[in-house]
Amino acid sequence: MDNHQTVIGTWKEDLRLYVHVPFCVKKCDYCDFLSGSSNEKGIKSYFDALYKEIRSYKDRASEYRVSSIFIGGGTPSCVHSDYIVRTLDELEKVFEFTTEIKPEITIEVNPGTIDENKLMDYKKAGINRLSFGLQTSHDNELKLLGRIHSFSQFEENYKLARQVGFNNINIDLMSALPGQSLASWEKTLFCITKLKPEHISAYSLIIEEGTPFYDRYGPEGEDKDKLPSEEVDRLIYSRTKEILSSYGYERYEISNYAKEGYECRHNKAYWEGVSYLGLGLGSASLIDYIRFSNTNFLTEYINLINGCHNNIMSTNVLEKDKNRLLDDFYGIRRNIIYLTKNQQIEEFMFLGLRTSEGVSKSKFFKRFAIAMDDIYGDLLLKLEKDGLVTSNKDKLYLTDYGIDVSNRVLSEFLFE
Repeated sequence: MDNHQTVIGTWKEDLRLYVHVPFCVKKCDYCDFLSGSSNEKGIKSYFDALYKEIRSYKDRASEYRVSSIFIGGGTPSCVHSDYIVRTLDELEKVFEFTTEIKPEITIEVNPGTIDENKLMDYKKAGINRLSFGLQTSHDNELKLLGRIHSFSQFEENYKLARQVGFNNINIDLMSALPGQSLASWEKTLFCITKLKPEHISAYSLIIEEGTPFYDRYGPEGEDKDKLPSEEVDRLIYSRTKEILSSYGYERYEISNYAKEGYECRHNKAYWEGVSYLGLGLGSASLIDYIRFSNTNFLTEYINLINGCHNNIMSTNVLEKDKNRLLDDFYGIRRNIIYLTKNQQIEEFMFLGLRTSEGVSKSKFFKRFAIAMDDIYGDLLLKLEKDGLVTSNKDKLYLTDYGIDVSNRVLSEFLFE
């Protein structure tokens, strides 16, 4: 993939934008994302600060063109659509969007938080992709997860989105739930494929510390034995591919399936190492192989922006860099990491190997000035002998078996 575009004789680098909306009606019991409920006053204060953060990039992104925007959370659809419309308007005033290919603009929505007017507002504002957080078609499993909706509510919202004119919809599903059987998972897949969404993300539940689920199902939890066994989890994984493939969905990344031409362009950019800029509370960025994120504290985020918006650029660790996207205008940046060459190599390998396209040996050499085999030759021979990877002249891929045990395989590419 060429991450540059020629515009009137000028090279412009591809840039992806992520906008974080940290609000939800009710935090799900398994969720460890940066999110929570708030009142209208708190929501307004947050978005006012977000607009200022966006405007701070005016004249600082002239070397880039935006080809995708992802509005995530939290539950972005739980706030009034005016906030979302205004956010996109602010972005368009500051950033240059691609014209030869219409930017992919996704918003995450949850059943029970949208109506016809809200969906129409999204569409008029330029949003052309919806991502429904469903997780399962079984009401008892939805209740277990702490979701606020039923499956029938999801079906109503999904049909409404189609009626409004959305023709690019993703549905998030989650397996390895407590008490979940292979049969119940298969039923969920069959229910969803009947709806014919363009994209399906099928993730496995991860029990995260600090969540109610960790207390119940973590290593010391009294209900830890209710989680599916490793054998059932692996069966679920293999059946997911079998069933979705039979309905015309191709797996293009370990957990993502799409109809032809409907791969999520935004997420593919993450796996391909394209620059992305996070806006809003706790959002992460990668610019010029430098990782950083905004503060995780809502009050601090709002106060810093409101207190500094009339000041000149703050002194900060990134100020010496030439790329002005790296300037920390408000002092909200945290967790700044300059990726070493070894870290860049690690990410190139384990992000690329997550995808069906695999990793290119020629691109590896072009970027790092060393052959992949010179670093990983012995490891690749071992993994290929064990049936975990396969290769052709230029590409290296995980096999189906390698994907089944991908966490173990990918960890092999980490340097000591």
